[in-house]
Amino acid sequence: MAESKLIATVPRSATEQLQIAINEYKGKSYLDLRIHYTTDDGQTWLPTKKGVTCSPENLETLRDAIDEAMKEFMTEAEE
Repeated sequence: MAESKLIATVPRSATEQLQIAINEYKGKSYLDLRIHYTTDDGQTWLPTKKGVTCSPENLETLRDAIDEAMKEFMTEAEE
């Protein structure tokens, strides 16, 4: 199985969270943003098909888009 490094989790609800991780697939590393759900015991988080995988080549574009979105939200908050 490929190695995974969890970077952050963002709660969505009591039973869902967005996990941001660096995963390896076929010898290459990718950034994976994926929705996970909790099992009935609440101890285990399992991945869903809902998510996005970014290659390292696309991370700068993703960062720029997030920066632009943050500027927009900050402008809205000031109004």
